[in-house]
Amino acid sequence: MVIAAANPARSGRAESGSSAAAAERSGRMRSSLLPLGPPVSRDRIISSFPKWYTPDACLQLKEHFHGQVNAACQRRNTGTVGLSLSKVVVVGDLYVGKTSLIHRFCKNVFDHDYKATIGVDFEIERFEIAGIPYSLQIWDTAGQEKFKCIASAYYRGAQVIITAFDLTDVQTLEHTRQWLDDALRENEPGSCFVFLVGTKKDLLSRAACEQTEVEAVHLANSMQAEYWSVSAKTGENVNAFFSRVAALAFEQAVLQSLERRSSSQPQVGDGDLIRMEGSPSDTQETKRPSSLGCC
Repeated sequence: MVIAAANPARSGRAESGSSAAAAERSGRMRSSLLPLGPPVSRDRIISSFPKWYTPDACLQLKEHFHGQVNAACQRRNTGTVGLSLSKVVVVGDLYVGKTSLIHRFCKNVFDHDYKATIGVDFEIERFEIAGIPYSLQIWDTAGQEKFKCIASAYYRGAQVIITAFDLTDVQTLEHTRQWLDDALRENEPGSCFVFLVGTKKDLLSRAACEQTEVEAVHLANSMQAEYWSVSAKTGENVNAFFSRVAALAFEQAVLQSLERRSSSQPQVGDGDLIRMEGSPSDTQETKRPSSLGCC
C-alpha cells in the first residue's frame, strides 16, 4: 500500500501517491477475479457453450450462454461466482469406474488396479469460462453399501449429481435410480443438474454400445438427466463431458448471482408506499424493497 508523505517537502508527491494507492486498490479488486495459482490449461478454457452428447437426452439444446450471462461476463460483473466452488458429487455402484473417470479428467491418468474408495474423496479442478475463473469441487463417493451412510452426508449442497454405471453391466444401470434418489434426498428439489454417465465405453463394440444406450437414454429422460457415454481408459468424451458440466453449473451460478443482486435493489417505479407516522411531514414516504427477477 502507498502512503502519502506528511513531510511538506514531499507534499508534491501526495497526489501521485494517492493515485498509486487508488490504482493498487483497483488492481486488487481486479485480481480478485483472477484464478489462484498457475493459469488453467488450454483444455479448461471454455469460450463457447459445450455441446451435448445426444439430443435425445440432454438438459439444454441451446448452443450459446444466456444473454444475461454473456453481458455479465463481458462487464466482469459476475459477483462472487469466480471465487466460489460448485459442488459435484459422483455416485454409483462399486467398480463402475467413478474414481477412474475423475482421475482421468483431473490427472489425465488411468490405472487398472484402483482400490475401492473408502468413504469419500474429492478433487478441485479450475476452469476459465467466458473469461471468468471458475472451479468445480468433484466428490468421489464410495459405492459400497457399508459406506453409504458416510457418503450421503457429503451429497448435501450439490449443484451437480453424476450417476455413473458400467455399460457392460446392465444391472448397474438399474441401480442408478436408487443412487440418484439418495443424493436428491439430501438437496433442495430442483437445485441440481443431473447426469447419467455410462463408463467403460472402450469395452463394447459400437453396435453393443448403441443398444445399451437406447435403454440408458430412456432412463435418463425419466430421471430428467443428461446422458453421456465415456471411457476413462482412452479418455473418450471425458473432457467434453466435464466441460459441459462446468458450463451448465457456471451459467446457473451467474444467473442466481444476478437474481440475488437484483432482488436486493429497491423497487423502481410504481409500488406500495409505506407512510411513516410521526414524521415531520405527512408527505414523507418510503418505498418497500421488492424482488426484481433477472429474466
